[in-house]
Amino acid sequence: MSYEAIALLMFTTMLVMLLTGQRVFAAIGFVAAAAALLLYGTGSYEMPFNAAFKLFNWFPLLTLPLFVYMGYIMSESGIADDLYRMFHVWFGRIRGGLAIGTILLMVVISAMNGLSVAGMAIGTTIALPELLKRNYDKRMVTGVIQAGSSLGILVPPSIVLVLYGMIARQPVSQLWLAGAVPGLLMAFIFIVYIAIRCRIQPSLGPVLDRSELDIPMREKLATLRAGITPFLIFFFMTGLFVMGVTSLVESSAVGATAATIAALVRRRLTFKILHETAKKTLGISCMFLWIILAALAFGAIFDGIGAGNAIEAFFVDRMEMTPLEILILMQISYLVLGMFLDDTAMLVIVAPLYVPLVIALGFDPIWYGVLYTITCQIAYMTPPFGYNLFLMRSMAPSEVTLMDIYRSIIPFVLLMVFTLGLLIAFPEIALWLPNKVAG
Repeated sequence: MSYEAIALLMFTTMLVMLLTGQRVFAAIGFVAAAAALLLYGTGSYEMPFNAAFKLFNWFPLLTLPLFVYMGYIMSESGIADDLYRMFHVWFGRIRGGLAIGTILLMVVISAMNGLSVAGMAIGTTIALPELLKRNYDKRMVTGVIQAGSSLGILVPPSIVLVLYGMIARQPVSQLWLAGAVPGLLMAFIFIVYIAIRCRIQPSLGPVLDRSELDIPMREKLATLRAGITPFLIFFFMTGLFVMGVTSLVESSAVGATAATIAALVRRRLTFKILHETAKKTLGISCMFLWIILAALAFGAIFDGIGAGNAIEAFFVDRMEMTPLEILILMQISYLVLGMFLDDTAMLVIVAPLYVPLVIALGFDPIWYGVLYTITCQIAYMTPPFGYNLFLMRSMAPSEVTLMDIYRSIIPFVLLMVFTLGLLIAFPEIALWLPNKVAG
């Protein structure tokens, strides 16, 4: 059997295993182990062993549990509630102002957590009831929350970019910097859309009642204090890192410590909150570790049989496609996979194939990491698998139907595709900041 046939057999077997409902790491690890035994014999048991030590010797891995912990301690201690109150007071006079404030809230939560799940949980439990109570259109607000929460995997400290950096062997610091400007650009595009849409259709985002807006200026100014804590945490975490004062691991430790101190100062650090935070942090971190371990073992087999070179030869030599055409085809394949798989599964399956191909075609792997992450955002919101669709359905009130959720994401998915096209056409949007810092 040729190496191309072996690579195709591994790939299809893994897809079939995933479609059976098996855990991602179990399906990928099983295919990697079976292929290793069949190709290399009993001596191949050292491959997962070496992959595990390679993983545990990667020092930036320490950032993963620290960033997850920081995000959960901030959300569990109620700091997000105070933030939304601030946006409620200051944006209530604008049509669609609370929806705009929700996007800004999601940006702040993203800068504290790096996961989409936390933003979705906060948005559905804090923002959604308030928006519905004030007669905001239910399709508008469910789309806003789903789109805003997806920013968590693009704005630093993005956990997805950390995973991409591990598997693609790229510096996480450069990936974070590359994701910052596109993440803020996408948030800005969302805000412009909401403002224009509510201007054209005022019923979608009505202005708040005068009784809610007529509050003393002293009280309005007092709400601004809610934004001080997240800003200081973000500054000490990311600002010191960008300025070169702290390393990547040190910045994650600073963020986790600052979040704990903030909860303690606000007298919200209880044993129950610590217990819940520790349990959720352990669960998320262990899941990612198993997935990365399986990905490294799978990637080692693929590298060993030369699958990357075979794919490059097929597209470039046989199909005679240009590098840009191949890149667009790769992104389309991600969009299709995203309808059935989550972001980590897509990364583990396709990264061993695509990252070497991206480098061989002359593209920047840092830039491609941002393209991959935006495609994951789109995958989060596309049926039938989209994580955000499931989370919204499980946490939204009964008046929000599944069809409402499906229809709500259409304009935001189109805006994400538009942003993806901008980044393909103008790579400097993503590369300007990392080049500026590195230079």
